[in-house]
Amino acid sequence: MAEEGSRGATKAAPTAAEVQLQRRRQELEYLKKNAARIRSRNLLTGLGIGAVVVGIFSYTILSVKQERIVEELDEEARIHIIRGPRTGANS
Repeated sequence: MAEEGSRGATKAAPTAAEVQLQRRRQELEYLKKNAARIRSRNLLTGLGIGAVVVGIFSYTILSVKQERIVEELDEEARIHIIRGPRTGANS
């Protein structure tokens, strides 16, 4: 009879909903305990991505500006060649 009493005291296997609820509670506990660490990681990740974006943008603007300067210099050189004096060296 002692065996029958101990069998009745054992708990039935939890249902899928109970397992899911327990996992969700564990996740919430983890997030509450580690909120500051997660927040700092997110901040560092955001700053890193922002730095990459600003770097790419700056590089693009700088390279476009240099292309314009080179085009202006080429145009000025063409004008000087056309308007310049014709000698045996440059004709």
